[in-house]
Amino acid sequence: MRKILKQKIIDVCDKKLASKGDNVGLSFYAFFSNKNSDPELLMDAATWWIMTHKLDHFEKAKKIKRMILNMG
Repeated sequence: MRKILKQKIIDVCDKKLASKGDNVGLSFYAFFSNKNSDPELLMDAATWWIMTHKLDHFEKAKKIKRMILNMG
């Protein structure tokens, strides 16, 4: 996973957690605007989320952040 995507995921998770609390869920679409401005990055996120980790459509932000931080 590219460093830019890792940082984007962490930033979005932090914002969601700060505004909605520890129980907030999100999908990988939360890391992108409604415009398909970077299809390769979107596919990287989708592959990591769906194919690699077999995550549900919505997951807890704190779980996703922890997974990204544990990647190193």
